[in-house]
Amino acid sequence: MAESNMRWGFPRLRRAATSFPGNLHLVLVLRPTGLLSSTPSPSSSTDLGFRFSQDDFLLKMPVVMLRSVGDLLRYIDENHLASDFTAKVEYCQSDWVLLRSSIETFAVTVKEIAQQLQGFGSELSETELPDEANAIEFLLHSHTHRYRQMKDEIRGVLKEGRLLLTNLETVKAAKRDVEEEREIQSDMETVKRLLAQLRDMEEAFDGFFEKHHLKLQQYLQLLHYETSFQQMDEVLERLSAQEKEIASVGTTVVQTEQLLKDLESLNKRAQEEMTRAQVVILHGHQLAANHHYALALIVQRCNELRHHCDVISTAINTKRASLTRTRDLLRRLEEALRWCDEGAYLLASQMVDKFQTKEGAQEALQYLGSHQERAPSVLKNSQDTLSLEFEAVLTPQLQSQISMVKEKLSSVQCMIRNREQCLKKLADLQVRPIQLVAPRPEPDQTLLRCKSPLFSPKHGVDFNVLNSKFSFDLLPGKRAARRNNSPRKIEVMHDYQGNRSCLYGPNPETDSEAEDNPEQVTRHIMKELIATERVYVDELLSVLLGYRAEMEDPSMSYLLPSALRCQKDVLFGNMPEIYQFHSRIFLQDLQGCLETPERVGACFLRRKDKFQVYERYCQNKPCSELLWRQCSDSPFFQECQKKLDHKLGLDSYLLKPIQRLTKYQLLLKELLKHCVEAQYRCELQEALDSMLELLKSVNDSMHQIAITGYPDHFSLRYCLGFQGDISQLGRIILQGSFSVWISHKRAAVRMKELARFKPMQRHLFLYEHALLFCKRRDEDSHDSFYSFKSCLRMSTVAITETVKGDVKKFEICYSGREVVYIVQAPTVEVKVAWLNEIQKILANPQKLRQDEASSLPLSDNLLSDR
Repeated sequence: MAESNMRWGFPRLRRAATSFPGNLHLVLVLRPTGLLSSTPSPSSSTDLGFRFSQDDFLLKMPVVMLRSVGDLLRYIDENHLASDFTAKVEYCQSDWVLLRSSIETFAVTVKEIAQQLQGFGSELSETELPDEANAIEFLLHSHTHRYRQMKDEIRGVLKEGRLLLTNLETVKAAKRDVEEEREIQSDMETVKRLLAQLRDMEEAFDGFFEKHHLKLQQYLQLLHYETSFQQMDEVLERLSAQEKEIASVGTTVVQTEQLLKDLESLNKRAQEEMTRAQVVILHGHQLAANHHYALALIVQRCNELRHHCDVISTAINTKRASLTRTRDLLRRLEEALRWCDEGAYLLASQMVDKFQTKEGAQEALQYLGSHQERAPSVLKNSQDTLSLEFEAVLTPQLQSQISMVKEKLSSVQCMIRNREQCLKKLADLQVRPIQLVAPRPEPDQTLLRCKSPLFSPKHGVDFNVLNSKFSFDLLPGKRAARRNNSPRKIEVMHDYQGNRSCLYGPNPETDSEAEDNPEQVTRHIMKELIATERVYVDELLSVLLGYRAEMEDPSMSYLLPSALRCQKDVLFGNMPEIYQFHSRIFLQDLQGCLETPERVGACFLRRKDKFQVYERYCQNKPCSELLWRQCSDSPFFQECQKKLDHKLGLDSYLLKPIQRLTKYQLLLKELLKHCVEAQYRCELQEALDSMLELLKSVNDSMHQIAITGYPDHFSLRYCLGFQGDISQLGRIILQGSFSVWISHKRAAVRMKELARFKPMQRHLFLYEHALLFCKRRDEDSHDSFYSFKSCLRMSTVAITETVKGDVKKFEICYSGREVVYIVQAPTVEVKVAWLNEIQKILANPQKLRQDEASSLPLSDNLLSDR
């Protein structure tokens, strides 16, 4: 209802109409009692709106002027009017207007906040990013400041809305009428909706500004990184230009040494700058790891810097090698010239009158002979040989110097020979009788190899190496039959019954302490394990750097025999992979168990799969040893050993991985012996079993690769590997040597076999799908291998566990007892182990069906003595 002051009533009606929840259809105006002017009748009062301004007329609704409350009651029921109109409803118009105004003001404020947020967001989206870091920092500061202001305003409006909601709840609590409570509840829902909208806008704006702020920060980081990259790239370009200014070949020794000094000085500066470049690359990697939006560009810059550094390093190393070779050549030439000058001076200084006597002539000959013994190495090589040796650094000027020196050497040698002929005539020397000298016998290679310990002497571990090759049998306690007339064996015997002295030293006091304090003993064992692990890692690194890396050094290429070129992967196998595993992973694991040695079993179990690298290394060992035997006398290895100051040759260090593998199970046994907690004993036992299983797997595979004669199978002893049908036999389960008799149903063959009272020695290989019979052969070249004889499908095999007369014998029946093999094991334990594994295979019908489906080679002349 409008106020009694008509001058101000209609503008307020218009404002109320804009926020009223429904549509206004009629306005009732009650005339004040003190109004003197006449009031038009109700019938004509609908045109009253024409008397007001055009703005007031915009209400577009009928307005009725009323003279009294009685007229008002004709339109509105008295139960719906306030007490001001003598009605029954208690109503305070000022409170209602104030409440409605507060709600309207809050709604308008929320709308303004929304418009400000939208405007600020549009401004942020349309802002162009400058190319200067200072401008970006200013933008970050200004945007952050405005963002905080907006947040303060939003918090203020939220506070105002919560206060308004509290007031509405208070008013609602004071109301008694249901209709009024419904109206207040509607207003409260409106305020709650506005508060929810405000919170949603705030949350959306926070997310938007956070992304925008992150983009500006990453853009600023990219600008800084690009600046660092440009500066670093310019520095590397200058270094590259300076490197190109240094000549790669000198003309004199002094000049070449000066060039080397300049190159070393440049390399020192280059290392410093490349260290800075690594910092820039690391910064780029950090940006990439933080999901920078310019990831591709940053990675490209990092790769460019890394490539530039590699190019500079390679160029400096190549130039250093070239200058070193040139200096070597020039020193040889200078040595030759010095020898020529000394020879010419010697010839000129000899007094002719002293030659007339025999003693004088002999003395002069001795001087000339001593001078000839000091002849430079250039005299021993022809000019073509020298040119070929230094072909990589030869220039026309150096070639002319070589020719000049050769001519001078020839001239001086000619003069010395002429002088010697004259002196011999004067001395009338008689030809001395030739003395026969017995050549010094070469040391026994087997003894030399046996002299090399499996472990370095400083480790204090004593193993017996009984062959010149290496061990196929790595398992503890294993002994293989050997012939007395065979100079070598496939197996190497190890004394694994290992007393404690191999770990702690023969100290009886330590033994007594071990019994009293197991914790101290286990800690001592752990220290031993970590110490030997560090030594092992250092030895692997010395071999990789001192031998393997030197094979790629251009300055050492002249010493490298042709058979070794491009063969480093054959000679060293996967030793780099073993070094990476131990230096980066396993050594850290062991060091973490220093205070808790009982937890080392978990380390071995956690890295169980990583130890498979040893199997590949051992499988490559025959190829490596064959290559070593061909090139062991090379000056290259002697020079590398001299640089490393190694007392043992490379072959001893190539055995280190195999030796280390056998060492672990010894230490695990000692730890298990002194561990008292059941949980850790279980882990240590599992770790020991896994290492023993690995040793067995390696041992079996080493025997397998020595098989030759299998169809489509080439022995690894010729370093060719095999990719033939032997892979179809499945996983190797057991292998070992046995005495074998054979019996056929066919009469002729049976009589022939019955005549054989002496058993045949055969090496058996049990696979998942087949049983292989092989014959071991030893060659004069100290190579041992297994000659393939026959192959039995497991699907056609049956076994008899006992044979009368010998508890170590059992029968293998083939094809329904068509052929019966009587096999005698070396021990009852070996027999039981083989019978158990064969029974497991025969009890698995799925594997037998796979066996039947496969095509395995069979031999009719089984187990011949060839």
